[in-house]
Amino acid sequence: MAGTPQTTAAAATVTAVALDIGETLVRDDRYWGGWADWLGVPRHTLAALVGAVVGQGRDSADALRLLRPGIDVGAEYAAREAAGRGEHLDETDLYPDVRPALTALREAGVRVVVAGNQTARAGELLRALDLPVDALATSDEWGVAKPSPHFFARVLELAQAPPHRTVYVGDHPVNDVAPAKACGLRVAHLRRGPWGHLWAGTSEAAPADWHLDSLHDLRALVAG
Repeated sequence: MAGTPQTTAAAATVTAVALDIGETLVRDDRYWGGWADWLGVPRHTLAALVGAVVGQGRDSADALRLLRPGIDVGAEYAAREAAGRGEHLDETDLYPDVRPALTALREAGVRVVVAGNQTARAGELLRALDLPVDALATSDEWGVAKPSPHFFARVLELAQAPPHRTVYVGDHPVNDVAPAKACGLRVAHLRRGPWGHLWAGTSEAAPADWHLDSLHDLRALVAG
């Protein structure tokens, strides 16, 4: 059940909401499950390794490198795509609050954009779902990824709003909370997925302006 949004700073008028992708809009189960199947290892093994390396502050792709030392992740990704076993996203990958929550934001006059660390293929798949958003982009399409400040500069271009009127919503303190705050954006930390729950209530997530349990909480946030 969604909780009441908690804030650590005075409310400001919000005119744009930008959202992360993985474990904010979509579950990552299928993505990592596809990699496990391709590499021929149990899905639980890869999921546990992903959790371990991210908990250590490392790149999630390091889990693949632990399983296959020396693996060229980019080349292997291309091989999966060529074999017809590449990325896939459909309606079942979306969290159930995504469509109604984003629709409510747009009806409230808020510009809604999506920007996360994802492949260009993921961007294509997400656009095919016709989400209720004004714009959508991925790090691969931009050629820059979080936590780079250049990524958040592109987010602001997409949002068409100044930083103090833009809220970035994500689950990961290192990729979402800290760098977005450093660029002047407002931030909502979402308690969702492994990272959102792992860092909920910690000093890493504390700088977020809001702490949410659901995307439905965003409607009250912008009204506030």
